Amino acid sequence: MNMSSKGLLLTGLLAFGTGLPALAALQEGAAAPEFTAQASMKGKPFTYSLKDALKKGPVVVYFYPSAYTNGCNVQARTFAVNQEKFAAAGASIIGVSLDSIERLNDFSADPEFCAGKFPTASDADGKIARSYELQVREGKEGMKDSRGKDIGHGFAERTTFVVTPDGKIAATVGGLNPVENVNKSLEVVQKLKGG
Repeated sequence: MNMSSKGLLLTGLLAFGTGLPALAALQEGAAAPEFTAQASMKGKPFTYSLKDALKKGPVVVYFYPSAYTNGCNVQARTFAVNQEKFAAAGASIIGVSLDSIERLNDFSADPEFCAGKFPTASDADGKIARSYELQVREGKEGMKDSRGKDIGHGFAERTTFVVTPDGKIAATVGGLNPVENVNKSLEVVQKLKGG
């Protein structure tokens, strides 16, 4: 391979690499951005404050693309089924997406998914996700959810942050399938309680 071929190969690889999801999310040890957002628990809207939640123990802040989509349905259900294990480790859970509060009222109460076990917060403009250095991309017109309804919003990448009461990120969990994401997050909070 001559120099110009190597240069073209490197240029191609760099161009390809920039199209991949960035692993630029805030990492362990970084300060977790505080946020207050409209959220829903068991279908009832309320104002959620990360600062207030951290007074009670670690918080698992999980960002997901959209309510009522395949992977997000699985992840919400897995968090709901394991909610008591998170609570036993002293941790609470908050799901965050770009869904409207109306969609989240349905999702948070849905017995098949969140089942009223933890709140979900609306980050409709993606500001919270961006503060955690997550990629936010525009939705495509005509996209439907698993109920056949229009989604009508953008998407944050699936990444979970375990935040300790001092406001620091203990772990950033990304690049895993929805079930592994929950399992890894649970492992982290159980280690925090034990250590």
